[in-house]
Amino acid sequence: MDDRTELYIGGKWVASAGGGTIDVLDATTGELLARVPAGTETDVDDAVAAARSGFDVWSQSSIEERVSVLRRIADGLVERESELAEMMAREVGTPIARSRTVQVGLGVTIFRSMADILEDTSLEERRGTSLILKVGIGVVGAITPWNYPLYQLAAKVAPAIAAGCATVVKPSSVAPLVAFAVAEIADSTALPPGVLNIVSGAGGRVGERLAGHPDVEMVSLTGSTAAGARVGQVAAAGIKKVTLELGGKSAFVIAPDADFDAALTAAVRGCYVNNGQTCTATTRLLVPADRLEYVEEKLAELVGSQRIGDPLDESVDIGPMASREQQQSVLDHLSAVPSNAHFVVGGPGDVPDLDDRLRSGFFVRPTVVSRVDNDSAIAREEVFGPVLTVLTYDGIDDAVRIANDSEYGLSGAVFAADDDAAIAIARRLRTGQVGINGGRFNALAPFGGMKKSGIGRELGPDGLDEYFEKISLQLPAT
Repeated sequence: MDDRTELYIGGKWVASAGGGTIDVLDATTGELLARVPAGTETDVDDAVAAARSGFDVWSQSSIEERVSVLRRIADGLVERESELAEMMAREVGTPIARSRTVQVGLGVTIFRSMADILEDTSLEERRGTSLILKVGIGVVGAITPWNYPLYQLAAKVAPAIAAGCATVVKPSSVAPLVAFAVAEIADSTALPPGVLNIVSGAGGRVGERLAGHPDVEMVSLTGSTAAGARVGQVAAAGIKKVTLELGGKSAFVIAPDADFDAALTAAVRGCYVNNGQTCTATTRLLVPADRLEYVEEKLAELVGSQRIGDPLDESVDIGPMASREQQQSVLDHLSAVPSNAHFVVGGPGDVPDLDDRLRSGFFVRPTVVSRVDNDSAIAREEVFGPVLTVLTYDGIDDAVRIANDSEYGLSGAVFAADDDAAIAIARRLRTGQVGINGGRFNALAPFGGMKKSGIGRELGPDGLDEYFEKISLQLPAT
């Protein structure tokens, strides 16, 4: 892959004011994949100024113009699907089949869904003697993560474009390449200069300046809870709107009357997707105490059969972590597991049977840790890797208590004998979304968390509304 030597600011490719670069590594081998500019505060200032000019134009655009741009970006992503899927497989470690359907597919879905939603959205509403206007909030600072670099960019940029806003995107330094590809695609549409800007760089420089910039009206971040707290602190000085999609430690509750084989298959899928590098991953599996032995046997079979290796191999189920730092973080969590815990499969050791060329990649063994309680670190902290923790409960009230006993509240799942029984349990969970008996992710539903998992919602009409301000025109009585 070619190095990216320039930032995208004001509809042009320009050199960074600092001239520095950031190495992007291939997660599979640890080798250099590409370099991107190390942006500076000056680059952020230039991008925000360009965004301000772009907003002045784009905020006056018609719904038809915005819909056309959104659909053209989606079409451009489809045309480059193979390239983008390989790019994110190599940056993030996502197995290639998932990279096509999830990494690229979700990005396409978000751009198209925002176009569809916008077509059905009225920007004016008559309410009594008032005319209520929906107008774009202004310049948006979008700080995106490394685990889903296209999907999370789309979840911020697509509603911003739909609302008539302009955006400055700071992609993760671990997986920044797709952001430049999106800029190339957007540049071929009718999007005015400055409506989309890309400034790569370190969070301590680019992210902080973006969050605190006086001409940025809204900051949207997806990342760790610590990063969200810092962005909220910096943005608060400017009384900015902030949306945060942060960490998770989600519970998967299997009721005593559930189909355990179907539930455990879904639980493995929900935990290990994207190699466990998913904020919504259901990494705490709650099962009845009297079914623990069967659960452990089944998980040993299901997880033990997962094939780990090169994510570009179509037969591989689990690839590497996105970075050496993330690999080490997961291994540190596994090494700190209490001595009375039971490793059903996996653990902190080296991954066996890897090809020699993969030995320097960032791999971790798919792991199941059982026989720990909910007070242990492995059950409370977000590991962000292929690690499932099994907890037991005595009765549904106890299961609900354990599920809610977390500082996070982003996702969850419930399996029961029927949907009504599962929904009854799900209603008691303090979390932003719950999968019911295998129900899958819906890109039209509001997505976001409670507690330390975040503020605000993304996706669907609710996600679009985050990018609007409402103005009330008080009309004379007739």
